Amino acid sequence: MITRILLAAALLLPSVALAEVSPYAGQESRAIKALSQEDIEGLLQGNGMQMAKPAELNSYPGPRHALDLASELGLTSQQAAELERVRAQMAADAQRLGAEILDAEEALDRLFAERTADPATVDAIAQKIGAMQGRLRAVHLKAHLDTAAILTPHQIREYDALRGYTGTASSGVPGGGAHKGGHGGH
Repeated sequence: MITRILLAAALLLPSVALAEVSPYAGQESRAIKALSQEDIEGLLQGNGMQMAKPAELNSYPGPRHALDLASELGLTSQQAAELERVRAQMAADAQRLGAEILDAEEALDRLFAERTADPATVDAIAQKIGAMQGRLRAVHLKAHLDTAAILTPHQIREYDALRGYTGTASSGVPGGGAHKGGHGGH
């Protein structure tokens, strides 16, 4: 009798193991299934969402963080005004693109929810989203280029140190050089 019970349990074990819970469980109730509420808010607010990491971690400061560190970096009033202009333009462009991405993600989600998705439409919307995401990332990366052009090499080294990036940058700035494109006469 015990042998039969053990054998029956052993036969059921593989089917129980196959019925694992998906990491997506609970996400089916999201407004846009592919995006968390944090993602949606980030896109609407024009947040960086780690899109400019290659710039940030290679001694190309971001305008918002440079402005946050204005006194520590010794920004001049002209530098602060230029950085604010860069930050404002980046935010406006990022918010506009973020809203467009959300609209497209919502359309893609709706296709599947309404069971009207077809290969051509899915392909078109997915490519559109990819292109917009690329443009959004470029907006953030170019703001870092603009910021590096406004700051002096010394200010960039200070920024890196204040942000905790000491010893990690491979560009010429931490060692005393300058980025390609220079930093003007600042």
